[in-house]
Amino acid sequence: MAGFVDSTVKDIDQRLGELKQEVAKLEAARSALVGGARRGPGRPPGSRATTRRRAATRRQTRSARRPGRPRGRRGGNTRANQALELVRSRPGITIPQLAQSMKIEPNYLYRVMPRLVEQGDVRRDGQGWHPAASD
Repeated sequence: MAGFVDSTVKDIDQRLGELKQEVAKLEAARSALVGGARRGPGRPPGSRATTRRRAATRRQTRSARRPGRPRGRRGGNTRANQALELVRSRPGITIPQLAQSMKIEPNYLYRVMPRLVEQGDVRRDGQGWHPAASD
């Protein structure tokens, strides 16, 4: 009986080794197609050493902050307000044109503009954006 168990364990270990090699080949092929989004070896996020490093960075940032400077985000939908004013002044403006006028990347506006539609401030007509009040 012990011989059977030993040979079965050996067969399983051998097969696992083959499967690991196959997994490695498939992951390499996938990352070549997708662009390598898979993490390599190392500590997982949230591990103890990483957390310590982040905490130390936060302490340094806190102490380096200028007095009177607000903490975190500015609030007040500043970009949304800028975009809304541009749409009002230039009806039919596109997101790339908005981004160029605001000197920001357009991908941010692809999140901001639908929010303005939900709020009823703007409407979309093809690629252009118009003030909702001009209906």
